Amino acid sequence: MIPKVKLADGREIPQIGLGLWKVKNEAEFKTSFEAGLAAGYRHFDSAEVYDNEQFLGAAWKKSGIKREDLWLTTKIAVQHFGYNHTKKAFDQSIEKLQTNYVDLILLHFPVSLLRKKSWQALEEIKASGRAKSIGVSNFTIRHLQEMEKYAKEMPVINQVELHVFLQQPELIDYCRERNIAVEAYSPLAHARAGSDDPVLKELATKYGKTYAQIMLRWLVQQDLIILPKSVTPSRIQENISVFDFEIDDADMQKLAGLNRDLRTCWDPTHVP
Repeated sequence: MIPKVKLADGREIPQIGLGLWKVKNEAEFKTSFEAGLAAGYRHFDSAEVYDNEQFLGAAWKKSGIKREDLWLTTKIAVQHFGYNHTKKAFDQSIEKLQTNYVDLILLHFPVSLLRKKSWQALEEIKASGRAKSIGVSNFTIRHLQEMEKYAKEMPVINQVELHVFLQQPELIDYCRERNIAVEAYSPLAHARAGSDDPVLKELATKYGKTYAQIMLRWLVQQDLIILPKSVTPSRIQENISVFDFEIDDADMQKLAGLNRDLRTCWDPTHVP
């Protein structure tokens, strides 16, 4: 059974989701989606800019899985920020996903000047019932503090790059204090680091797990939501097999020592 994380709005999200970034080939998408379902994933994370919402819509419809048994997330692309543009973009996403609601809609990045109006559009979309939960992605503490001044309701999730080499403890603490769940994208750091790390090597051997499973389990044990991405069926299965062991406290501390503020994706820290 995949654990669930309770959100501030009372809903529960599966703690692991299949990230769908860069999966733009329909056949490849179909293979990864079917492998995900077979492995036990019911949480799928897409975005307008990924250009695969239509694949996700077709795949879940064909799967025979009940809509209420799936968690579908998508995101508003930065080029569609602004009140009217956000609403129009959401309408297009819903159509591509072949559903009358999404479980979670996120603002993909803290776009200057336009994020307030875009958030107000999401609040209205949620009020209409077409989005069950609303949140943000790549928001820093500063962006969230600003939101507190204009948001009628705060995001239930902040999806950010997070892994053992980019731990962002201050952001996690800030979100926890305000009951904002943190979702980790790129939790394996795009394999940019780790394959030669002695601590990961030691713990992988000790627990009889892969480097990737150690990196993911470290996040899981902090009650974070994880979004590993793969199109390889064996890796998709490997990434979800992280709920059958526990890293002890001393080893969690060793992993905490690996932080080096390594960003492999967007850096929102300089966005005003």
